[in-house]
Amino acid sequence: MKRWYGKLLGFFAGAALLRVNPLLGALVGLLIGHAFDTDWFKLRRRDNPYGVLGLTADASDADVDLAYRRLISQYHPDKLVDVADELRNQADAKAREINTAYDRIKTLRKKRQG
Repeated sequence: MKRWYGKLLGFFAGAALLRVNPLLGALVGLLIGHAFDTDWFKLRRRDNPYGVLGLTADASDADVDLAYRRLISQYHPDKLVDVADELRNQADAKAREINTAYDRIKTLRKKRQG
């Protein structure tokens, strides 16, 4: 189900905060609430570990393992010894993100099974 409460809260907060022109404040609040509801600010990025691996939630365990191995072999910092430090740091951050997503998927699937 899509989120809707950001629009409602934004509407009332905008109208209350901009008392000079409550209609304009309500519209601005509605737009900001819509931005939160549609996740323009990427606040829920951690909620989708499958997206990090380029998968959907209905992927099999074999698909998860294959995507993890493919990505970690591509971004593992030890494979990037001869590149600039900045690129190596970026690869290290991406490898940490991949590992975190893989661990999260494994934890979620264990909870679902047991």
